Amino acid sequence: MGLFQSFDISATGMTAERFRIDTIAQNIANINTTRTEDGTPYRRKIVTFEEKTLTPFSQYYQTQRARAVGNGVKISSVREDEETDFVMKYDPSHPDADQNGYVWYPNVNTVTEMTNLIDASRAYEANTTAFNASKAMVQAALQIGR
Repeated sequence: MGLFQSFDISATGMTAERFRIDTIAQNIANINTTRTEDGTPYRRKIVTFEEKTLTPFSQYYQTQRARAVGNGVKISSVREDEETDFVMKYDPSHPDADQNGYVWYPNVNTVTEMTNLIDASRAYEANTTAFNASKAMVQAALQIGR
């Protein structure tokens, strides 16, 4: 593992978790959006991560031992949640109410989003701690060299 590879791994984790937090904030902000550009209610967004791979050129020259070393994380997709249904509420005075007085609200659950937000912020914090530990080790190694 290179000297700065641990910094890169932690940085990719922090970047991915920050994007996840931004997506969760977008979901919460649109909790009452009953009409988007296509005329349907807002659909909750889900972020998916995957391991960051090296370029094909660098993979060719890696040794077997170096292949086991992690390369960080990247965002593989941001997709709409098609599995959970919209929430239907009776509100005949709402401009988006149907002929029976029901309004379709987004499939965003505040409790789920806040739980995911706590999870993402803790993961971000763990990456920050790992980054700071790596930094402390490098600084200690530089002190030995004096």
